Amino acid sequence: MTSAVAGSSSKVPEVTLVFWIVKIAATTLGETGGDTVTMTLNWGYLVGTAIFFSLLIGLVVWQIAAARFHPFLYWATIVASTTAGTTMADFADRSLGIGYAGGSLILFVCLMAILGAWYWSLGTISVATVSTPKVEAFYWAAITFSQTLGTALGDWMANGTGYEDGAFVFGAGLAVIAAAYFFTNISRVFLFWAAFILSRPLGATVGDFLDKPVSNGGLALSRPIASAVIGVFIIGCILLFPQRAAQHAARSELAS
Repeated sequence: MTSAVAGSSSKVPEVTLVFWIVKIAATTLGETGGDTVTMTLNWGYLVGTAIFFSLLIGLVVWQIAAARFHPFLYWATIVASTTAGTTMADFADRSLGIGYAGGSLILFVCLMAILGAWYWSLGTISVATVSTPKVEAFYWAAITFSQTLGTALGDWMANGTGYEDGAFVFGAGLAVIAAAYFFTNISRVFLFWAAFILSRPLGATVGDFLDKPVSNGGLALSRPIASAVIGVFIIGCILLFPQRAAQHAARSELAS
């Protein structure tokens, strides 16, 4: 990879404020949508995982086959990854009895292994390089593990401190990352992945707060209705705030 790639388009959107707003909404939808299938419909975590993981695989293949960036396809794949992450984490934590701490540790190790293999293979884990099938495969694997890890972390925090406190902690973590972005020279690549991981448990705790029973600290809202409202919000954001494909940076910028 050389600086010759500078100026060409990526297959992922430009990272802007709208990107993070839609990302957090998508993770909240992943939580309420996953719980709709596994809990409200009572299909169970295994069936829910099979459904959403199959959907994720199909969308990832479509995304990789696409010649350019398509906002609706990209965000549909993100929603599928976060919903599959919800059901997979719940299946591991609850059905398999691994527990929140054990599940979070295993997923963290898996995510670090994916990012390490990506860096070892291509010399960078910058999302600005996502334009070839090989890089996209690494990207979506990392995305899926980060979404699943975020679910486990969010449930772990909510189980110990409550949904409001969990949302506050992860929101504060994102605020610290934002401050580091604007006021420090810390690697932008590192800050992106840190924010991407933390935004998932924030969405998970918000989603749980919306649909869990009042006795458990939630608002007991209808999961299907909450999911529909969040879905409409995401579609509205995509339509009202058109997103551009990210542009490749020079090699020196990819490492920063």
